[in-house]
Amino acid sequence: MSYDTNLPGDPAPRQDAAVPVKVSRVFDSCSDRDCLTNVPVILDAGELPASVQLVKCKCVRVQDVCMRLEPVPFNRGFYNIDLTFTFRVELLCYDHACDTPQLMAGTVYASKSCILYGSESNTQTFSNNGYSIGTTNSCCEAVNLPTANVQVVPPLALETKIGSVCKQCPGDTVPQTMRTVVMTLGLFSVIELSRPVTLLVPTYDYTIPTKECTADPETPCAVFDRMRFPTEEFSPLTLSDSAPACGCTDEVYGS
Repeated sequence: MSYDTNLPGDPAPRQDAAVPVKVSRVFDSCSDRDCLTNVPVILDAGELPASVQLVKCKCVRVQDVCMRLEPVPFNRGFYNIDLTFTFRVELLCYDHACDTPQLMAGTVYASKSCILYGSESNTQTFSNNGYSIGTTNSCCEAVNLPTANVQVVPPLALETKIGSVCKQCPGDTVPQTMRTVVMTLGLFSVIELSRPVTLLVPTYDYTIPTKECTADPETPCAVFDRMRFPTEEFSPLTLSDSAPACGCTDEVYGS
């Protein structure tokens, strides 16, 4: 996309003085890979039927992330971030290996924590749209926590197997076990702590795009004739030619 930085009558592009902009500055961040081992699946249907002898993971995704920030004692500006991930899982359950599977769904919970620097601020900000930053505690002190953000990619189902978890019912003196699915998940994540700040940045004058908005006048067949023939689609790659897989496919199966 190209832009014309000249105003009518200007011989050359000109740069104005710096202007203040409101942005969210990242003070600290970290990336991590977590192998979440032997996490039980809380099935929507309750206990896994006794007839099921084999399970495979059809799909797993991150449904929600709950975050809690707490200042680290004696380390001003640092915060402990507790994260609880909620995964939704779809499973293929087989009574026998070659039978038609039944689809079952469930939820997986996993937690982790980290410490990042988020700076300090004793200010409160109020906007006319109702948005506010910072609160006041009972001692009339302003509490202004940074904002935590977490980015994740679709998790990898590394292992899916049948297992059991303890089930304690009211009145039970001896813990009981419940048949369910146990998974091992691989998760890549990036966690950030940020605050809104005002920065000065150099700017150019207001401009308009030089590219015209036009529709392609050619016929669909003319456009198709210019496309390159997809030779690689008719020549399957060998293992040495393939790039390493990254992320989830439509179906990810454990062992």
